[in-house]
Amino acid sequence: MADAPTGSKPRVVVASDHAGVEIKLAILEAVAADGFPVEDLGPETTESVDYPDFAEAVGNRVAEGTASFGVLVCGTGIGISIAANKIPGIRAAILYDDTAARFARIHNDANVAVFGARTMTVDQIVSRLRIFLNEPFEGGRHAKRVEKISQLENKPPRP
Repeated sequence: MADAPTGSKPRVVVASDHAGVEIKLAILEAVAADGFPVEDLGPETTESVDYPDFAEAVGNRVAEGTASFGVLVCGTGIGISIAANKIPGIRAAILYDDTAARFARIHNDANVAVFGARTMTVDQIVSRLRIFLNEPFEGGRHAKRVEKISQLENKPPRP
């Protein structure tokens, strides 16, 4: 999908595994319709693929700052979120309801929204994604907690 016109809205990158391709297409359409610059990082078909590859592609773009937000879809959202959260700087959250979508942003400064193609409807996903993309991080007491999360990425495991 071509990029949406660039404006003041943050750039969004979207990817899925084979189970999420159809949902991903609906997400791309909704995000572009809302005026966000958006890019599809694959896959293009429903042939079996490995979700960690797509989590890495989205996560790297967000972590390096070429996109402000990422969106990932797999069958349940679980595997792809685990993979994305291995990338330093990524805070991926499965948005299982509207409240989770709101608090993932305002309290956790999540930068990757994750959905389950087999556990959510397109309407639920689009609603939750719109909440996620439009909520600002509250900062304040939550900033200290998000910083502690970042510090965990550099801590060696305890023996």
